[in-house]
Amino acid sequence: MNHGTTHGPSTTRERAHAAPARTAPVGVVIATRNRAASLAVTLRHLLALPERPDVLVADNASTDDTRAMLARDFPKVRVLSLPFNRGALARTHGVRALHTPYVAFSDDDSWWAPGALSTAARLFDEHPRLGLIAARTLVGPADAPDPLNDVLAGSPLGPATDLPGTQVLGFLGCAAVVRREAYLDAGGYHPLLFFGAEETLLAYDLAARGWGVTHCPEVVAHHHPDPGPRTGRPAVVRRNELLTAWLRRSLPHALARTRALAAEARTDPHARRALREALTRLPAALHARRPLPPYLESAARLLDGATA
Repeated sequence: MNHGTTHGPSTTRERAHAAPARTAPVGVVIATRNRAASLAVTLRHLLALPERPDVLVADNASTDDTRAMLARDFPKVRVLSLPFNRGALARTHGVRALHTPYVAFSDDDSWWAPGALSTAARLFDEHPRLGLIAARTLVGPADAPDPLNDVLAGSPLGPATDLPGTQVLGFLGCAAVVRREAYLDAGGYHPLLFFGAEETLLAYDLAARGWGVTHCPEVVAHHHPDPGPRTGRPAVVRRNELLTAWLRRSLPHALARTRALAAEARTDPHARRALREALTRLPAALHARRPLPPYLESAARLLDGATA
């Protein structure tokens, strides 16, 4: 994952009656599939937040008791029941259905710290070009800092005068808040990637449209991932990193990434699967190829060097 961006082309008398409750400016979208127990934990945390955000669950055609649990235990939570598993695109369906100006993403094993969403809303209000906030993530019951925090904070792209925090070109999907307008303007998550390392491509597309993507550590998310193995994920991540290169990066970079993965595939079964699946999807990637503008390709190269 790349982790960096750069500038784009662009006391009073008490009232007799209580004022109507103001709708929270930040809603929360949760994409889930067959994780009813952990989803319930996440929802209890989100519904206890002082910001009282609108919460929408985009259910990726779960076959467990997710929908029954939601109807029984969380009747006030909005549910978007998708007819089949859309992967990361479930988040885009959720953003379209949730009309708050800002949208925070949670997974079914993550939630937001009290005050994080109001802080994010203030930052968006104060910085009109800001498109996405990459939060500081605390992991597990011990609230251990995610190693990605330091990578984001140390991005060589540095600050911008019209943005908060540090410019980045990557983030953790379950610890990001977006300006709805910017997310939809960039097209949301790309359908070719489905799930796994899909964040970098969205960061590229936001930046290419002139939106700022920054790490703001004052916005805090909690992540409690299942400690068990995630079968197949290493191959999926490498596949999507290569597809992202072909979709947006320069031709020399994409060719170099392909040669490197092919060399690894001689001895590494994960690399072999990643290469096979990437080549199957390559015609679609070439059809959708839209190289980054030169200033962003230079920024991405700078980040390549920082994370090598």
